[in-house]
Amino acid sequence: MLGEPIQIAYAVNDVEAAARTWENLGAGPFFIRHHIELTGARLDGKPGRFDHSAAYGQWGEVMVELIEVHVPAGTPLGLHHVAFFVDDLAEATAALADRGWPEAIAASTPTGSTFIIHDARAELGHYVEIYEETDSIARLYAMVRKAAAERAQ
Repeated sequence: MLGEPIQIAYAVNDVEAAARTWENLGAGPFFIRHHIELTGARLDGKPGRFDHSAAYGQWGEVMVELIEVHVPAGTPLGLHHVAFFVDDLAEATAALADRGWPEAIAASTPTGSTFIIHDARAELGHYVEIYEETDSIARLYAMVRKAAAERAQ
């Protein structure tokens, strides 16, 4: 149902320091966004606040996201989520919830891209993030992939 993963994300204490570490391991370059603006955030299905900073870089064929969660506090460090594009966000969300992976976080960006993070930790040990491939997300992925290719030359 989910297809191939397009991104793997790690929760870190400091996105800038983590990006430098990952670049030394051969990933990147990283594009860092602090306190990413979101609208309509839900935590465990209820209105809430999700404040995070992120660094995006390429790691072989997959994007790596380094995520520093500011609010809510207490996000464990390490593997956070694996992300997938889906054709229909509502349909995929229902299927994942039916599987026993409830919605943990949902929000939209000002450009209209919505992401939903499902709690698959009991079965997989991490969250699963899904979103539709919008123009703005496609541009982000292309920019990160292009920067990595240019650095490799």
